[in-house]
Amino acid sequence: MIKLRGAAVLAAAALALSACGSGGSESSPSASGTAPRVLKLWHYESADSAMGKAWAEAIKKFEASHPNVTVKFEEKSFEQIQKTASMVLNSDEAPDIMEYNKGNATSGLLSKQGLLTDLSEQVTKRGWDKLLPGGLQTTAKYDDRGVMGTGKWYGVPNYGEFVMVYYNKDLFDKHKVKVPTTYEEFTAALDTFVKAGVTPISNAGAEYPAQQIFYQLALSKAQKPWLEAFQSYKGKVDFHGPEFTYGADTFADWVKKGYLAKNSAGLKAEDMGVAFMNGKFPIVVSGSWWYGRFASEIKDFEWGHFLFPGATMSPGSSGNLWVVPEKSENKDLAYDFIDVTMSKDIQNLLGNSGGVPVAADPAAITDAKSKELIETFNKLTTSDGLAFYPDWPAPGYYDVLVAGVQNLINGEKTSAEVLDEIAGPYEDNLADIGN
Repeated sequence: MIKLRGAAVLAAAALALSACGSGGSESSPSASGTAPRVLKLWHYESADSAMGKAWAEAIKKFEASHPNVTVKFEEKSFEQIQKTASMVLNSDEAPDIMEYNKGNATSGLLSKQGLLTDLSEQVTKRGWDKLLPGGLQTTAKYDDRGVMGTGKWYGVPNYGEFVMVYYNKDLFDKHKVKVPTTYEEFTAALDTFVKAGVTPISNAGAEYPAQQIFYQLALSKAQKPWLEAFQSYKGKVDFHGPEFTYGADTFADWVKKGYLAKNSAGLKAEDMGVAFMNGKFPIVVSGSWWYGRFASEIKDFEWGHFLFPGATMSPGSSGNLWVVPEKSENKDLAYDFIDVTMSKDIQNLLGNSGGVPVAADPAAITDAKSKELIETFNKLTTSDGLAFYPDWPAPGYYDVLVAGVQNLINGEKTSAEVLDEIAGPYEDNLADIGN
């Protein structure tokens, strides 16, 4: 799951692909007779997502410029990579390049363990730093403790992302609900659906979505110093303070009121997204990574999006990172592939497919829905409103939060008990890194 500042997200900077093909790095295959090579690539974007479409085209473009190289792509799930990365990257099964989640608990941890390649030299050489100004670099750099924001480059993001409220316009019209602009209007809308016998929010407690709703509720009571304390260890976090207490209490209350289904504790993100696409729920609170897929697959109703009402910050960041495992046998090819994904052709495709590119030509983004998404993202970033994700601060925190929100959904533990369980691993991690 960064502080992306400024309106440079759609900077029109061109990235020369001089490192690809015959003009590539010294070890790039170019001359006839060069032995065939294989670039082993992992990512977890669905084929219909904006990133999936862009990376598929990037593979074609890469192979065209590297005639003696075949890309062996293996699709992994987010959960697979989340749970097994340290073990796999410490073995002979490591890929040459892979998409990996950003943040202290993930890329930061792997960098600290010596499992990722330091990309700093390549970043400067290939000009990636020029395409990723300011806060876009936050999740790409990690210090010796594995804490993001400073230090060496261990990954390269090439898109942005944030959590928003998607809504079914047809169901809103049917129940005479207007798009809310305040938190009070939002909960009034939720009440309207409940009174009509409709559970308003599609949810998934077994994976990331539910914890992001809990975090969004906490953010609605938070200010920047609290965020910096929680995510960057720049102050003490009171887990029983007003922010997390409000998040936990309100999340549990939403279940009691019927805003969230009591049977959603065991559901996964895919279940949540498909249910919304099938028109079964008027709302889903989730990330921009769904945007392209919704645009492709929703045929039976009109839909739109808005930022969570009443909050100045939303979960979000630069996108996930391309990382190069230290055990990669084809690092030069991995660098060339990253170059391709940063090219204007691929960035423009990403933008027109429902993604949030970081180096597209604004004039090339012609899809109306994509323009809406990018405008919302720019609105959020220019107000410094991206608040990272709740599972970032500590290794293994993702599973801790999944268990916590499941207990809130099931009503098996009180908010105070859940907050105690969330506080423990966080404090342990602070001790481990010397804070």
